[in-house]
Amino acid sequence: MANSNGQPDHGLGATLQATTTTGQFSMYDNPPSVWPAFLMGQEASPVRVLLIDDDAHIRRVIAQELMADPRTLLVGQATSVREGRRAIRQHEFDVLLVDLNLGDGEAFEVLEFFRSVRPSAQAVVISVMENDEQVLRAFELGAAGFVGKNSWFGNYAQTVLQVANGGASITPHIARRLLQRFDRAHAPQSKRRADEADKLSIREKEILRMVASGYTSTEIGTRLFISGMTVNTHLRNIYRKLQVRTRAQAVRFASLRGLF
Repeated sequence: MANSNGQPDHGLGATLQATTTTGQFSMYDNPPSVWPAFLMGQEASPVRVLLIDDDAHIRRVIAQELMADPRTLLVGQATSVREGRRAIRQHEFDVLLVDLNLGDGEAFEVLEFFRSVRPSAQAVVISVMENDEQVLRAFELGAAGFVGKNSWFGNYAQTVLQVANGGASITPHIARRLLQRFDRAHAPQSKRRADEADKLSIREKEILRMVASGYTSTEIGTRLFISGMTVNTHLRNIYRKLQVRTRAQAVRFASLRGLF
């Protein structure tokens, strides 16, 4: 829905952050931040989000947070696996936020369906608890992030922006716990791709280590003094060399190979 000025209407009477545009950056006054013009999530073209959660209170909290940020736009909601499938077909969106445990099933069913229908979109799983097995399975099914429902205010919009711009929303704590699960006894399996791993450049290995630590493409670029676009190009080369499709798979392979 658009307002009289033709801009996205975020609804719920939310007070949007004031913005001004200067050169290649947009300034957001509340809270103060600088948002580069080349990133997804501009006021005129916000990141579109589909939310699936069976808890009405949580849906309301997340919806209000997303709609209070002009960089994100909630385009639809669903409360179950069945409704979620219908919503995935119906809405055009960039990021899916899906509760791990729904009334008629689990997020895994939604993720499998979502990946086949919206392959270019990203998915983030939300849950009250951090269960290692469930988190690992979610990433193996292509999720780009995992967020606890008890996270501090301001986390959901930032998560959406991170994954929409090539990042992975995962805390260093979860990343460490997941990496510790990979038994190095399985290392022989990775030797089948040893040649590919040896082809990684020093910069690619450095970026892979930072991905494993939970940094987004933008954060990696800032630390290495390169653009987020360049970081994503390195990541695509890493995927090709390691013959993997997701950040989680790349981190897992790198862990087994002892790359960090």
